[in-house]
Amino acid sequence: MGRDTLTGSRIRERRMILGLRQAELARKTGISASYLNLIEHNRRRIGGKLLVDLAQVLGVEPSMLSEGAEAALVASLREAAAESGTPMAELDRVEEFAGRFPGWAEVLAGGYQRIARLERTVEVLSDRLTHDPHLAASLHEVLSTAAAIRSTASILAEPGELEQEWRDRFHKNLNEDSLRLAEGSRALVSFLDESGGVENRRGVPQEEAEEFFLSHGFHFAELEDGGTPEALVKGAAHLVSDASRRIALAALQQYQQDARALPLEAVEAALQEGGLDPAALAARFDCSLPQVLRRLATLPPSILGQESGLVVCDASGSILFRKPLEGLALPRFGASCPLWPLYGALQQPGVPIRRAVLQQGRNLQGFDCYAVAWNHAAPSFETTPLFHAVMLVLPLREVPEGAYPVGASCRICPARACSARREPSILKEEF
Repeated sequence: MGRDTLTGSRIRERRMILGLRQAELARKTGISASYLNLIEHNRRRIGGKLLVDLAQVLGVEPSMLSEGAEAALVASLREAAAESGTPMAELDRVEEFAGRFPGWAEVLAGGYQRIARLERTVEVLSDRLTHDPHLAASLHEVLSTAAAIRSTASILAEPGELEQEWRDRFHKNLNEDSLRLAEGSRALVSFLDESGGVENRRGVPQEEAEEFFLSHGFHFAELEDGGTPEALVKGAAHLVSDASRRIALAALQQYQQDARALPLEAVEAALQEGGLDPAALAARFDCSLPQVLRRLATLPPSILGQESGLVVCDASGSILFRKPLEGLALPRFGASCPLWPLYGALQQPGVPIRRAVLQQGRNLQGFDCYAVAWNHAAPSFETTPLFHAVMLVLPLREVPEGAYPVGASCRICPARACSARREPSILKEEF
């Protein structure tokens, strides 16, 4: 029996794991219990919206129901083989390998995934260590305090007697500076140590705001149904600092404006009718391209048809908001590769750019990028324009020839002879 003919069995197995009754699952998905019974006994084929609805209620990806876990394993093996950089003469036998040796297949797939996670960790740490202003301030505090302690100790170590009053004063300074050094060191370790939960860590405000958005999948059904941004921000566990709450509130207010300009059901109908065409959507809903790009990035994958990422920056290139996407390595704190379409859009405000890019690195990754820049402030003869740029990023299954090469940042980019390089890479050639 083929994989796709066992969809019903997988639905029944998942339902029983969750402890759901057949009638309850049928009610939540809007079908009759008798029809669900036929599905679970593989007497009715399903797909499309019904499969997506069932997967959502059961808390799994639709592919896990239609193809099973073995399909995900085979996909991981194929991805590992494709990114290994070595010829694979037996790639056509990967399903046979996974079927005959499932344990070894799991080991290989797990190793590949672990390597990918470690590489992402290297990128994040390099970005953080190089460009994080909070880290730089903490290091400066530690170093300056250590220098003060050394200076005081040198005076006390000099030959000759000091008056008791001055000696007591130096001892007091030495004690205070050592306490400050200990406190600064603990704060630095706490900042770098992310082993604790989000609720126990006070991080960078923008990171807290993005963690809050990530916990909601960057989609807020409450705002779609008329809720208020203030109610969402109030009591949010991820928003520890006042600064992060202000950032999240402003982003949610922007989200609400975009949702009103492009209602969810109307956008879904437009996508089904005309496909993903931001310019056509802007004309249809009489709104700006930045609004369309932001709105598309907040749509659930079941409506957009795929995962998506989003990056917003100001005229200095500083990233103001970022929706992460698997494989997208655009650093948070400046010094990004200037070849990304996001920065190209800043050079010609109002001109939309669409470009297929190939992200350099050990695992080449292709993306379809839509970018545009606009004046964020009201135009005036007395003030300087405040340009912002937004870039919608979509993953490419097949990278077209002529895709534009881009990197993460010069420090971790292996590309050679790049005219945009600002500093040497810390990576060795074999990386």
